[in-house]
Amino acid sequence: MLTSTSSQQPGPDTTRFRAVLGHFPSGITAITSRDAQGGPVGMTVASFTSVSLTPPLVAFLPGKTSSTFPVIAERGTFCVNVLATGQERICRALSVPGGDKFAEVAWRPGPHGDPVIDGAVAWIDCGIEAVHDAGDHYIVIGRVNDLDADSTASPLLFFRSRYNHLVSA
Repeated sequence: MLTSTSSQQPGPDTTRFRAVLGHFPSGITAITSRDAQGGPVGMTVASFTSVSLTPPLVAFLPGKTSSTFPVIAERGTFCVNVLATGQERICRALSVPGGDKFAEVAWRPGPHGDPVIDGAVAWIDCGIEAVHDAGDHYIVIGRVNDLDADSTASPLLFFRSRYNHLVSA
């Protein structure tokens, strides 16, 4: 078992922390699920990663102030949608609190009924395996049940506080 050796000294201010870490490009995902009435819910998350091949696990890190994550946690299943170039509008719609986030988002039900967004680069259907406390976020571990990808689509990226896309060399 690993233990932490870090001290409890304060780190850099949040503005500088965000600016420096913004130099690391990230893909943009839409984490989707259903509410108690069966309606679609979703949130935009850039902090997503694979965790393990055996068993197949992924993780995403929602903020503790999210009003969407408690709905997803209650359901216990979610779908990770890797957003494609040209899906900035979906990213923005799912990142705003309240309202009908799916009013103009085309989707179909995935294996657990959670929304698979049309045109996404990939989708990953998961059940919640564990939730860990991590500062002002949670670390949510999902066990992958099913997945698929469109090898012809390009991902939407976030770099230096701007949306970007890949350019082939």
